[in-house]
Amino acid sequence: MQFSAGKTKNMKKIISVFLLSFIIGLASSFGCTNLLVTKGASANGSSYIVYTNDGEWLYHLKKYPAADYPEGEWLQIGSGKIKQVRHTYARLGWHMNEYQVSIGETTFTGREELWSKNNFLKYWHLIDLALQRAKTAREAIKVITGLVEEYGYGSEGESFSIGDPDEVWILEMIGNGSGGKGAIWVAVRIPDGYVAAHANHSRIGTFPLDDPENCMYSENVISFAVEKGYYDPESGEPFEFNKVYDPSTPEKLKYSETRVWSLFRRIAPSLNLSPDYHRGLTNKRYPLYIKPDKKLTTKDIFGLIRDHYEGTPFDMTKGIMAGPYGSPQRNRPLSFYVDSVKYSWERPISTYNTAFSFVAEMRSYLPDPIGGIVWFGEDDTYSTCYVPMYNSITEIPESFTKGDINKFSLESAWWAFNFVGNYVNLRYSDMIEDVKKVQSRLEDKFLQDQDSIESLALDMLDAGDKDKMLKFLTDYSVTSGEDVTEEWRQLGFYLVTKYNDGYVKDENRRIKAVGYPEQWYRRVIECDGDKYRIKDATEENQVKSF
Repeated sequence: MQFSAGKTKNMKKIISVFLLSFIIGLASSFGCTNLLVTKGASANGSSYIVYTNDGEWLYHLKKYPAADYPEGEWLQIGSGKIKQVRHTYARLGWHMNEYQVSIGETTFTGREELWSKNNFLKYWHLIDLALQRAKTAREAIKVITGLVEEYGYGSEGESFSIGDPDEVWILEMIGNGSGGKGAIWVAVRIPDGYVAAHANHSRIGTFPLDDPENCMYSENVISFAVEKGYYDPESGEPFEFNKVYDPSTPEKLKYSETRVWSLFRRIAPSLNLSPDYHRGLTNKRYPLYIKPDKKLTTKDIFGLIRDHYEGTPFDMTKGIMAGPYGSPQRNRPLSFYVDSVKYSWERPISTYNTAFSFVAEMRSYLPDPIGGIVWFGEDDTYSTCYVPMYNSITEIPESFTKGDINKFSLESAWWAFNFVGNYVNLRYSDMIEDVKKVQSRLEDKFLQDQDSIESLALDMLDAGDKDKMLKFLTDYSVTSGEDVTEEWRQLGFYLVTKYNDGYVKDENRRIKAVGYPEQWYRRVIECDGDKYRIKDATEENQVKSF
């Protein structure tokens, strides 16, 4: 469809407003986590990109239709502009386009002297532009790297997860510090049957220089490092992108690589990966990708990104900071000083600071309008509920498009989930079990219904009624989203009623004084027992005689 000049202008306005909200969100971002699953590593032949956007902001999910533009059109982005293409593809948020291409990211910062802050083209622009212009993951890499070559790159070091129904890639990029054109980058395809992860630390080490089918890189990726003194080719050491462009510190390893280790330890327990690297005790890095011990289902993937290091020495539901009810939440900042000594809390995969997350499912054996699903979740991955939203839907559930972070309203899905997430912390170990029951019931139902929903959609498409199919998938996704939001509103009301004034109502609504867990009483007595001890009469008389 040809857009008129007025429609083109209106589309630019929509994009500008969304960019502003996205930038505000990034300003309060606390880092992100990505998991990449190739189709050969999944139980049903899907490839997956998992992205958690961990920042304190309220995101409005949007649908962007495909659009046509006149020859010679320019697209204004911040203080700069780029050449517009004649046709852009439809996108669901900044997550997946109509060809099932999906992109996530985590920021690794790297060498700050290479950050050309005044360059207008930022990583979030590159994500959106790639989704607008690419039909495959390889094309997306070429779009991103071509744009920075022509216009420059204005963000910190960045790891991009880029997937389509057939391939999954990690692209890592950092600026050249010139304030001009170009960037330093390398992209590696994850072999089929394997999974990868990244979490605010560059993951690509050595890479092949003569395998364009599986690895692409900027021509100056090594020569630039030599020129800057980051790498000495006479040292006898191999060139490693992450070692050269994102030097490690013990604090950074603890913050980032612990998350990668925890994903890998659960995906492939047989590897018995040591925690020594993320504790800064060894230089032996974790592999870029691993083969899972068993093929992963969608439900497995939901579970993998619900993680506070439970069952490990770093379990955040244990210890004094977990309080009496085993809460894994730690207030920011994560690092702090006591008597001039620096300490830090663990940084988990699941965090209350998450604005939203998604599990992008991409399938080569289904038509694009049916094969692509963005399983979307508001707030903390541990307490969210993933809602299926097909990439071809024409409308978004209204509650996922509403909300102001400065004004509480249960009309907003974000606020409904945040209300539950925050209230749960008052008595975490008990309330989280109530949340899990609702979460499992809804997600299991979505997963159980998936085949039948898609079979009906295929029948409509095969019958030549694409519009009917689009309406069917849209109605299903919108209804699912609104039903989940209402379930979470009611869950919040239920929790407030059941857990009130320190009491707990049982299944018969009788009020019970439950008190604290035994282990917490013991900890209190160990720390301050004399203050709370009740002395018997003999002891009282002894005290008076004395």
